[in-house]
Amino acid sequence: MILINLLPHREAARKRRREIFYATLGGSALLGGLIAAAVFTWYQAKIGSQQDRNQLLQTEIVRLEAQIKDIATLQAEIAALRARQQAVEDLQADRNLPVHLLNELVRQLPDGVYLTGMRQENQVVTLQGVAQSNERVSELLRNLSYRSEWLTRPELVEVVAGQVTLAPRDQRRVANFSLRVHLKRASEAQAAASAPASAASGAASASARS
Repeated sequence: MILINLLPHREAARKRRREIFYATLGGSALLGGLIAAAVFTWYQAKIGSQQDRNQLLQTEIVRLEAQIKDIATLQAEIAALRARQQAVEDLQADRNLPVHLLNELVRQLPDGVYLTGMRQENQVVTLQGVAQSNERVSELLRNLSYRSEWLTRPELVEVVAGQVTLAPRDQRRVANFSLRVHLKRASEAQAAASAPASAASGAASASARS
């Protein structure tokens, strides 16, 4: 007995394939949406965590900046206190500078040189005087340059020839001079005096080692 299927089986097969395709497409779209949602949620969590870290860092930065400002203020106050302390120490040490100045002038003035005036402005001393000759003025400059512990950097301002009358018939030619010299502070004089001593001790220790 021969059986003949008169139903449209090809159309039914195509319909089933379309249904399977659409179902697969819908499942893929749903799976893709779930994956995208999971990835979005993960990134949002990472971003939120990083934002929390950034906020914490910003808070710490603000706190550290405030501490740095406090430290800078303290350092400025310490520097001001040290400057005032140094000023007081300089004033105390410089009380004897006039004595040292007069003592050095007495020691360094050559024979035949006489001072007629002296003016001090801060550490600069201006001297006016009379010398028997220009050579005496040069000798005074050498003494102030190389032999004085308290006077340094002499600078000749001017030398003018003049005459002095010792008797009615005794007139002599002289050199009227003006010069500037720097008076060392007590701390500078002490440092200059201690430098050769330290150099000598270093040379002695070096020779002892050799």
